[in-house]
Amino acid sequence: MPENSAVLVTGAGATTPLGPDAASTWAGLLAGRSGVRALTREWADGLPVHVAAALAEDPAAALSRVEARRLDRVEQIALVAAREAWRDAGAPDVDPVRLAVVIGTGTGGVLTTLGQDDVFERSGPRKLSPHTVPMLMPNGPAAWVSMDLGAKGGARTPVSACASGAEALALGLDLIRAGRVDVVVAGGVEACLHPFTLSAFAQMKALSTRADDPESVSRPFDVDRSGFVMGEGGCVMVLERADFARARGARVLGALAGAGVGSSADHITASDVAGQTAAIELALRDAELTPADIGHVHAHATSTPSGDLAEAEAVLRAIGDHACVSATKSMTGHMLGASGALGALSALLTLRDGVAPAVRNLDEVDPAVAVDVVRGENRKGHWNAALANSFGFGGHNVSLVFTADS
Repeated sequence: MPENSAVLVTGAGATTPLGPDAASTWAGLLAGRSGVRALTREWADGLPVHVAAALAEDPAAALSRVEARRLDRVEQIALVAAREAWRDAGAPDVDPVRLAVVIGTGTGGVLTTLGQDDVFERSGPRKLSPHTVPMLMPNGPAAWVSMDLGAKGGARTPVSACASGAEALALGLDLIRAGRVDVVVAGGVEACLHPFTLSAFAQMKALSTRADDPESVSRPFDVDRSGFVMGEGGCVMVLERADFARARGARVLGALAGAGVGSSADHITASDVAGQTAAIELALRDAELTPADIGHVHAHATSTPSGDLAEAEAVLRAIGDHACVSATKSMTGHMLGASGALGALSALLTLRDGVAPAVRNLDEVDPAVAVDVVRGENRKGHWNAALANSFGFGGHNVSLVFTADS
């Protein structure tokens, strides 16, 4: 691939159930820690689900009081993760019109929407916050980050359910390759832990209703899996055109080498083996790699009975059984629109550090899962390329390919 079309990752930031930054999150994944906890708040009484994966630290603590007061929690998460990623990249000196922001989210400021609706019903229209609209709009996270960084090359918001964060990275890749910008700050964010959203997902039988040991509930690929655990968080990366990054002497984490974005056009919630397979194959062609080149796969693997089987079959069809497979939602829960970005970061850091996180709670692999799932202990190795999958309700299928460098 020509140097001027390669896209490098030069910075990363995150705030997750495992830690308030990218380093602590990655350390938590390698340590096999769980961010899933029992729901003990008063508003959770009577809910059909009993566990969730809340952030390890309140993002408002990293912001000024003025900032925190006018931002929805999902916007707070975006600023915290983006600022860390920008610092980690060395704050690139880039023309503002050549800098873009792409932050995906599945639900936007739903906590504000639901909270302000309560105010409206209880106290009437004149009691609504004047900040309600900019707090609830889905493009709020991207907009605030663009203003914070002075990015004038566009502030975009993919809303593709649980594939939103991965699609944001794919769009960032396209923007740089098209020559529209030199640098993109891209990722995904989500904050929707609320009795309404938890109950809604439970009603469609997506969430596990287990009430025993919270840390053991999320168990991708395990024969005893029973649904996903809802989480919250954010993950953001700094993507740069390779020659721009080289010229400024940037430290490089790896390369985003290819992306496959497709839609199943079949069912609003069901997993689709053919559509997922097609996205993986498209990502490989885009990266100009073969299935044999992929040594590691970060699976979407949410811990649902049907979803995990569909993805395992798709990986087997598109890649084969030689690549080792991790599934970090076993530790973070499902961060919805942020999950694809965090999965991408995990795949990237697996290449950088030569270690793939083991899947937590994998006591007995489902016999129908024929891929090489990492269990028990982390897998050490040297891999040149990794795949990160992300699939969302609505038939959104996104696969990303990372390489150790361009």
